[in-house]
Amino acid sequence: MNRTVLTALAGFLVLAAGSLTLVALTASAPEEQATVQVDTVHVPLRHPAPDLPATPTLCGEPVPMDAFGVRESLDREMVVNAYHHSSTILYLKRAGRWFPIIEPILAEEGIPDDMKYLAVIESGLAQVVSPAGASGFWQFMKRTAPGYGLEVNGEVDERYHVAASTRAACAYLREAHERFGSWSLAAASYNMGMAGVARELEDQGVEAYWDLHLNPETARYVYRLLAIKEVFEHPARYGFDLSPEDVYAPYEVRELEVSKTINDLAAFAREQGTNLKALKALNPWLRDDFLPISIGNSYTILLPA
Repeated sequence: MNRTVLTALAGFLVLAAGSLTLVALTASAPEEQATVQVDTVHVPLRHPAPDLPATPTLCGEPVPMDAFGVRESLDREMVVNAYHHSSTILYLKRAGRWFPIIEPILAEEGIPDDMKYLAVIESGLAQVVSPAGASGFWQFMKRTAPGYGLEVNGEVDERYHVAASTRAACAYLREAHERFGSWSLAAASYNMGMAGVARELEDQGVEAYWDLHLNPETARYVYRLLAIKEVFEHPARYGFDLSPEDVYAPYEVRELEVSKTINDLAAFAREQGTNLKALKALNPWLRDDFLPISIGNSYTILLPA
């Protein structure tokens, strides 16, 4: 190798995987084979502990940071969610599409805006099914959904209807708040049920969520809600730098009210200038390939604008 080339290449730096590598190419004479010397200096990546909010609140209720275990419990969830990058980024992206639907419904129903983060911690704003069978954004069980106004059968499952299930969640949260007089307890009951929260309050002789000894899932539940709220309200503070172009935009749709049975949803979609894929994406509550409609009943179907 030409000695001039070797001299030009000698001493270049390579930075990869958190290490600074110095590569030196040397040769004592033009005819000699070049040797490579590699020296690696490890430069650790920084992982600072995320800041805790100084005076956090949930639905306007102050969080008692000086109460036993509260600060450390919130710190744990802040660490988990601030460094759970792939999932948290997806939550932030999906919120751009779904919060514009959820937020006005919460306002209409008189439920604090903070409760939109329940849908994030329940489902990640995705139409998921839990191992226990809870479904949709708000994770209603099949047996409890009808009690909150949701239709659930083989063809229609409104647990997957974002607007309808949000109203059902509002009905639950309103009932829980009326029972406990606390939004933190109402949120905890969304995870373990109102009967479970009432039993633990009575058995332990306390009045606040922050003083309860609970099962591990519910013990973390409200703190995770607080952590998600903090990250969503201050994403750049925790290293999440999304531009408006990065988030998922709301679907542009038109509404069509149907009052007669649709025997073939794929054919119906084509008649409406779209396809079954788009129809099911916009109406995930349609659970079969046809839609029976009884006399006097109707459904509002979303179609691409």
